[in-house]
Amino acid sequence: MLTHAKPVAAVTGALALAVSLTACGGSSAASDEKVVTVYSADGLKGEKGDGWYDKVFADFEKETGIKVKYVEGGSGEMVQRALREKSNTQADVIVTLPPFIQQAGSKGLLQKYTPKGADQVDGADKAADGSWTSVVNNYFGFIHNKKELPEAPGTWEALLDAKFENRLQYSTPGVAGDGTAVLIKAMHDFGGQAPAMEYLKKLQANNVGPSSSTSKLAPKVDKGELLVANGDVQMNFAQARSMPNLAIWFPAKEGGKPTTFALPYAAGLVDKAPHTENGRKLLDFMLSEGAQREVSAVGGGFPARKDIKATDANAIELARIIDGVEIFEPDWADIDANLSSYVDAWKSATGS
Repeated sequence: MLTHAKPVAAVTGALALAVSLTACGGSSAASDEKVVTVYSADGLKGEKGDGWYDKVFADFEKETGIKVKYVEGGSGEMVQRALREKSNTQADVIVTLPPFIQQAGSKGLLQKYTPKGADQVDGADKAADGSWTSVVNNYFGFIHNKKELPEAPGTWEALLDAKFENRLQYSTPGVAGDGTAVLIKAMHDFGGQAPAMEYLKKLQANNVGPSSSTSKLAPKVDKGELLVANGDVQMNFAQARSMPNLAIWFPAKEGGKPTTFALPYAAGLVDKAPHTENGRKLLDFMLSEGAQREVSAVGGGFPARKDIKATDANAIELARIIDGVEIFEPDWADIDANLSSYVDAWKSATGS
């Protein structure tokens, strides 16, 4: 039964807006600009301008006069982009899923800032050193086409059936947050790296191939090009407004219970950000009571603040979706330290 959400998920193809910023991060000219640049995993921006980001960014600009410039991609992709730009910082705020937010911190991409309202965020959903905090909570999951496949497959083993050949796809581990989540869940459900890789090697016979963005898979499932894909609850719930054939499910190991784990959208202030003060203001705004109350109603996610008790229709449906699913907590420190070796093991097992 859902108690609260912890650590995650990415809508539409990568949207990279040309951002013209002063080359030297933190200059007085740059800091005076009424702009803030956000690098984010996809999932919170609506395909029709109706997502949580769309509402929050518009409200933020109206209240502060600060325009949000937005760059979107896979979780790992956004961290790698910020890392490449470290000597000429372009982003002010980065929003990404675990374990990539931890990776951003360990690579020195984040500066410490505790947004207003962060005291209401559960301790597991924010960095102990104040370098990041969750702004929207979320859970990893899968989707199926409920028109062509009315009943969810139910188990990992069911996905090995020949009927899923070239009609199953999951996003790329190490690149996409939800793709990395496939590895994390498989290692948990199968009881370790070796049995998980043995399973994923078998699953590769049905897998269409790599995808850098998880959000691109949902339209394929909705159209019936795919029967099954990975995703996350917030993103897929929001997408289902315009994709009526999507249904969310959680694989179980044969004989076991369906499981999931928290994958929050976690935000941090970028080190040497060109518009540091504007970045702080945006983080404060995203954690404000008003913005948090719209997480479920507008964004289809779970509020990061535990003092916000959502009671809207979406919140009720989201609680129903997650009800009865066993929620485990990954060892994020281990995953941060060993992610490369886990991804390498996956590449070796699948020939990717």
